[in-house]
Formats: sequence, structure tokens, C-alpha cells
Amino acid sequence: MITREVLYRLIDELPDEELEAAREALLELRARGESSLPPILANAPLDDEAESDEERAAVAEAEEDFQQGRAVSHEEARRRLFGAK
Repeated sequence: MITREVLYRLIDELPDEELEAAREALLELRARGESSLPPILANAPLDDEAESDEERAAVAEAEEDFQQGRAVSHEEARRRLFGAK
């Protein structure tokens, strides 16, 4: 069984030029436990572009659909598309 002590020793034995790579690998492993998103999505940059009028209208329409009960959960959509699981 791997213990934290074993990992600490491995890190201590790494050359200094590999520490950043080790840090990145450990951060990725930690993120996997924190998120159910695939790494490509979990690590995607934030969308910092201004929202267009068309996007604002689409969001408003979606919110209205939700308020009026015209939206379904992800699970319900999967059931309707792929059958009961």
C-alpha cells in the first residue's frame, strides 16, 4: 500500500527542475477528486467574453421555459433519449 510518507520521499528525491511537473500532476489528481467533470472541462479557462444580445435572449428564453415547467432534468432527458436505465 502506498502511503503519504512514500510519496513525500519520492517528491524529496525529485530534481528541482521536475518539481513544477510534479506539482501540476498532483493538482490534476486532486482536481479529479473534486470534480465529476472531465479534465478538459475542469481545466477550461473561464469565458471572459462579453455576452451578446443573442446570448442574453437565449438565456432569458431558457429561464422562462424553466419557470413555466417546459424544462426537464438531465436524467429525464437521458431517459427520453436513450430509454430507462
